[in-house]
Amino acid sequence: MAVAEVGFVEYGEVFTRRWVVETILDLVGYTTDRDLTKHILVEPAVGSGAFLGPIVERLAASAVEHGVRFEMLADAIRGYDLQPQHVESCRALAAEILRSHGAHEGEAQWLAHTWIHHADFLLDDVDTPADFVVGNPPYIRSDDLNDATEDAYRARWTTMWGRADIFIGFYERSLAMLKPGGKLGYICADRWMRNSYGARLRQLITERYAVETLWQMHDVDAFHAEVSAYPAITVLANQAQGPVTVLDTTAEFGPDGAREAAKFTFSDATDAEGAGWVGSRLDDWFEGNDLWPAGPPALIRLLERLNETFPTLEETGGNTKISIGVASGADKAYIVDQNSADVEHDRLLPLVMADDIRSGVLATPRKALINPWDAQGNLVDLAAYPRMARALVAHPAVRRRFVARKNPERWHRTIDKVYPGLAERPKLLLQDMKAQITPVLEPGGLYPHHNLYYIVSTGWDLEVLGGLLLSRIAEAFVDAYGVKMRGGTLRFQAQYLRMIRVPAPESIDGDVADQLRRAFRTRDRNAATRAAEAAYGLPEGTMDAIKQSKPSSQPDLFS
Repeated sequence: MAVAEVGFVEYGEVFTRRWVVETILDLVGYTTDRDLTKHILVEPAVGSGAFLGPIVERLAASAVEHGVRFEMLADAIRGYDLQPQHVESCRALAAEILRSHGAHEGEAQWLAHTWIHHADFLLDDVDTPADFVVGNPPYIRSDDLNDATEDAYRARWTTMWGRADIFIGFYERSLAMLKPGGKLGYICADRWMRNSYGARLRQLITERYAVETLWQMHDVDAFHAEVSAYPAITVLANQAQGPVTVLDTTAEFGPDGAREAAKFTFSDATDAEGAGWVGSRLDDWFEGNDLWPAGPPALIRLLERLNETFPTLEETGGNTKISIGVASGADKAYIVDQNSADVEHDRLLPLVMADDIRSGVLATPRKALINPWDAQGNLVDLAAYPRMARALVAHPAVRRRFVARKNPERWHRTIDKVYPGLAERPKLLLQDMKAQITPVLEPGGLYPHHNLYYIVSTGWDLEVLGGLLLSRIAEAFVDAYGVKMRGGTLRFQAQYLRMIRVPAPESIDGDVADQLRRAFRTRDRNAATRAAEAAYGLPEGTMDAIKQSKPSSQPDLFS
C-alpha cells in the first residue's frame, strides 16, 4: 500500500454532521434491518470518524442481532486516510464502539487495525469489491498537488483531467469497486456536475452506472465548519439506470426534513415536499457527458422534457453560432479611444465592451481595437503601419506575452484572431456575469470584446431569438447548468448558452414571433416569458409555478 507524499498543507478536510451521515447510510441501504455482516463497506477518507462511528455502530448492532461473532467481521469495513493521527483516532473510536457492543479488548483492537489503513485511496493497490462506498471525499484542486502525485493520480484515474478536484478520482475508483447492485453515497461539492472537468466522470456514470438520488444542499448546514462549497448528496449504483429522486433544499433543511425526504425517496410518490425541501421522481436521467442541472425538481423535470423535445441553439441551422469576443492579451495597448488614437484609421476596429451593454441597451461605443489583421485574416506588415507600430511598442507588455515570445516575428498579433466579416454582422450580445439574462442586439458594425459572448445566425430573426433568450425559460437553462458566483450572479459563457434548447425558428407561430419581438424591443421579461411558453408549447404560467416550487401547483407539461 503506497502512501502519497501529497505536497500540500491542507488536506481538503470538511467534517460532516451526524444527521447527514445517518441519512447517507439510510439512502444506500446500510441499515440495521439487514444483516450487515454479509456486506463490505469502503470509506475512502475516514478523517475524524464522522462516517466511521455510525458505520461501526450499525455493523456491531447487526452482528449482535444476527448472532455473528465479531471475529468474523474482518472484511466488513475498509477505511483509508493519509494522516496518521486520523488513522489512530479512528482505530480508537472503532475499538471503543466494538467494546460497547460486547467485543473483548483483543478482538476490538484487531478489527480496528484490520479495518483502517494509513494509505492513499487513489494509489492503494488493494482491490476491494464493495457493496457500499460512502463518505465525504477531500476537496483539493489538482493544482495544489506536487507534480509526482498529480501525475500518479491522472495516470490511474482517467476521469481526472483539466483543473479537476481530486474527488473526481475518488468517484471513479469508488464506482470501480462496486459489486453488481452496489451503491456509492457521497456528500461532495457538486461543481463537477456543471463544469467541463467533470465531463469524463459524467460520461462514465451515464454509460456504466445509475444515478439513483441527488439531493442539492447548497444552503444547508451540513458540516461542522462553514465552507464555500455547494454540496450535494449523490447516490450512484452499479446497475441499469432507472428512476431518479431529486431533492432541492433550503437553509431550514435538517434532521427532521431529512427523515421526511428519505421516506419520500423510498416511496412510489412522484412529488412531495416537507420541512425545507421539495422533491420529485424523474423517470430517467440525462445522458452522455452533458452538464447536469441544479435547481428545483420541477425545473429539472422541465429541462429534461425540453432536452428531449427541442434542439440547442447551434442545432437550429442557419449557421447559428455562439462564441466569445476577441482577447488581445494586452488590453491597455490594444484598446484605445477610437476618436483620439494616433493609429492609421484602417487599423482601428470599432469595439463593443461590456460597459456598452450593461444597462440592457446598446450605448454609443467609444473604444476601438488596434487591429493587426487584414480583411483576409492575415497579419499586416508593421512596416506599412508605422503609427500602429509605435502605439504597440510603447507598451512593453505586448512583447512579453507568451504568444509574442513564441513567435517574435509575429509579436504584434492579438491572442485571438479577428474574424473577417464578423464586425459587420448583426449579433446578439450577452455580458458574461450578470444577475439576469439580458441579450442586446448589435445591428452590425462593431466587434465584441472578450468579456462578451455573441450569437450570430442567418436563420433567425435576431429580435425573435432575443425575445426567447430574454425569457425566464432561457435563463433557467443557464441558472440550472451554470456555475454561480457569490450573490447569485450568473455566468453567461458559451458552454452554458449552448445548453439552451429552443424551438426551431420556422416552427414559431407568426403571432408568437411578433410577441417575442415586441417583448425584446421593450425589454419586458414577463411578456417574453409568456410568449416563450407559447413557443415551447408549455401551459401559460409554467415558469411561475416552478418558481413557487410547490408540487401541487405545477401544471402538466406539454398539455
